Amino acid sequence: MGLQIPSAVDGGAPLDVSEAVFGRDYNESLVHQLIVAYFAGARSGTKAQKTRSEVSGGGAKPWRQKGSGRARAGTTRSPLWRTGGVTFAARPRSYAQKLNKKMYRAAMRSILSELLRQGRLVVSDDIYPSAPKTKEFLKKLESIGVSRGLLVTDAIDENLFLAARNLRDILVCTVTSVNPVALVHSERVVLTSQAAKQLEVGLA
Repeated sequence: MGLQIPSAVDGGAPLDVSEAVFGRDYNESLVHQLIVAYFAGARSGTKAQKTRSEVSGGGAKPWRQKGSGRARAGTTRSPLWRTGGVTFAARPRSYAQKLNKKMYRAAMRSILSELLRQGRLVVSDDIYPSAPKTKEFLKKLESIGVSRGLLVTDAIDENLFLAARNLRDILVCTVTSVNPVALVHSERVVLTSQAAKQLEVGLA
């Protein structure tokens, strides 16, 4: 008998999935590397300072070279001056870490497999509300036993988007936008059957 994702609804039919994607061993070090790379890529890295060549002013020598009793000065843009430039000025930089596609897919397979082993991964196609009403959407979530978690769909229609946008503990995303941090932190992950098949193809 193959691997199956249980249905979120009691008595519902489970979904047959590939062991190559949902039946892998948990690789903690690889998952950790993926999470660190994800957070590193989210850093802005926009800190910037000006060097002495970039600050304004400094076109004329502040005072004559000799006779004033003060130290020699050629420009007010010197780092020694209060309004001068910075000696080793900070520059915008990228904190992104290299993680190739093979490693990314392997880590995502490991996360999904561990979620399934822990009973935190279920499948349900009955998550789309008939109207953009949060109250109706909450009833659907209650019927499948989800109060905090992540819903991964193949497509987000307008009703689902409007009904879920004010819920702090419920995150809704498509297969293409699912991220490892949301998967790891969610108490329960609900997939639509089409989303599960898309993940299966994309991570194979």
